[in-house]
Amino acid sequence: MKTIKIKDALNLKKVIFIDVRTEAEYNEDSILNAVNIPLFKNEEREDVGTLYKNHGKDEAIKKGFDYASYKLKDIYLQSNELSNKYDHIVVYCARGGMRSGSVVNLLASLGVEVYQLEGGYKAYRNFVLDYLNSIMDTKKFIVVHGLTGAGKTDLLYMLEDKGIDNIDLEGLAKNSGSTFGFITHDKKPPSQKKFETKIFEDLYFSKSDYIFIESESKRVGHVSVPNEIYEAIIRDGYHVLLECSLENRVKRLCRDYIDEKDNLDILKDCINKFRKRLGNERIDRYILLLEEGKYEDLVEKYLVEYYDPLYMHSVEKYTYNTEINFDDMNIALEEAMVFHKAAVEGAI
Repeated sequence: MKTIKIKDALNLKKVIFIDVRTEAEYNEDSILNAVNIPLFKNEEREDVGTLYKNHGKDEAIKKGFDYASYKLKDIYLQSNELSNKYDHIVVYCARGGMRSGSVVNLLASLGVEVYQLEGGYKAYRNFVLDYLNSIMDTKKFIVVHGLTGAGKTDLLYMLEDKGIDNIDLEGLAKNSGSTFGFITHDKKPPSQKKFETKIFEDLYFSKSDYIFIESESKRVGHVSVPNEIYEAIIRDGYHVLLECSLENRVKRLCRDYIDEKDNLDILKDCINKFRKRLGNERIDRYILLLEEGKYEDLVEKYLVEYYDPLYMHSVEKYTYNTEINFDDMNIALEEAMVFHKAAVEGAI
């Protein structure tokens, strides 16, 4: 049976990981978008674990065979199909034990070339944490600041299209970090482990040591930015201020958050959550604007009366290496790319 360490596995070209853990384990986190081909269902694994605890290893193994036997054909067929698409297959379970070992032995005996990941997912998780703890001694962030609606996320998307390394924390968290933050994301928020894994992937596979990232608070939606990453965002380094006219900020937020068919009731619920902070009179005015379809008026008032005063202090506490106006997005993109090139070349 061929085994491989996690660092070597991550550096393989045209590799696919097969996760033979349960669906619940896989959904919490996985390695590089691994394919989940579970040896046990969630409840089956619990049953095997209970038998092991109460009656010993032999009884647990017997029950494991009962649960796994009818799945072996599908495991072979799926794995064989993947072997025709990828140069390398790495199979893992929780700790590199019996689940992945049994699958690797089966596939190898049938002529499918696969590796077993040493230490399984646990080894990967430890690798991720160790990497995040130390990598910001080498990598540097170019932190993009700006008021709500200035276009920070749009700039990251544009940089991504140009092949410039960046980390979209809001996209990874499936939340824009405010009361309204979940509206622009249609997927379930990730677990903390999966959030950290995605940050790790963006850093580990980055092409340069200078990476654009949006200025964020420690908590983004349901997850928290790892301490070392957050410290690298707020410390002295490269900071870019993105500016934009109020008119364009309003249009961008209307584009992102307001859908007349689907989410006006959701918006109303979100606005009502501000009653303690902003008072009933103001919230009633906001809801009336929403009901009357005066969306730009509503968004402008929210920015001027609430969000701008709230976030201006965080914008003003940094010294910026450059300021970029985002009213002309193409010019702004070019300026950001020039700044990145200068950072890479040590010219800043």
